[in-house]
Amino acid sequence: MTPAPGDLTASKVFVTGLKVQAQIGVYRHEIGRVQPLIVDVELDVPTNASDRLVETVNYETILQAAQDLAGGGHIDLVETFAHRLAEACLRDVRVTRARVRIEKPLALAPHAVGAGVEIVLARG
Repeated sequence: MTPAPGDLTASKVFVTGLKVQAQIGVYRHEIGRVQPLIVDVELDVPTNASDRLVETVNYETILQAAQDLAGGGHIDLVETFAHRLAEACLRDVRVTRARVRIEKPLALAPHAVGAGVEIVLARG
């Protein structure tokens, strides 16, 4: 059944494989240097059948939020990075849930392709 004009439907806005360079880590060899992070973000957003960008969450805002966070100085934990990015996404009142996955590809190299964390924040 096709929704009537004006009916809300659920959408997922996502960005996968976003590469950012960040000063992150708690170990001595990580302090004062940047390393790559791979970021995946999925946002739940109510949408309608509009064809207007202003009525959607523009995924470029996810890119900008991740880049701003990465450029904002040293962060100790990937959990902190993920939580801050999810909070930034939830600042858009249309976002009802944010799932953020951060992979640190060099964390266990060469023994693993990556290690990281995934968090979910939702409006209560």
